[in-house]
Amino acid sequence: MATATKTNSKSKSASKVVPLGDRIVVKQSKQEEVRASGLVIPDTAREKPQLGEVIAVGPGKLDDNGKRQPVDVRIGDRVLYAKYSGQEIPRGVFGDDDDEYMVLKETDILAKLA
Repeated sequence: MATATKTNSKSKSASKVVPLGDRIVVKQSKQEEVRASGLVIPDTAREKPQLGEVIAVGPGKLDDNGKRQPVDVRIGDRVLYAKYSGQEIPRGVFGDDDDEYMVLKETDILAKLA
């Protein structure tokens, strides 16, 4: 399992945040600011997105025998995760980008998007 990767030339390497165990770092998808009707949604009224792209994956959790259980998602997968789950990563950890990141447990991920 890979622990870190470079997502693109704009963002920094994910090596500043290395997930442990069965934890996963996800870059949150941005919600549109303008609805189809033309209504502009301010930041305070927007819901947190529940979609994101996996940018780092931990090695997996240990079972009762001390063996690693592999994580089902890989770097680059798009995932849907539970609404009130995970821990937000403070802005600036990955550099100057405006993207938002979260650390989730593998059990918080509901599905991979094909």
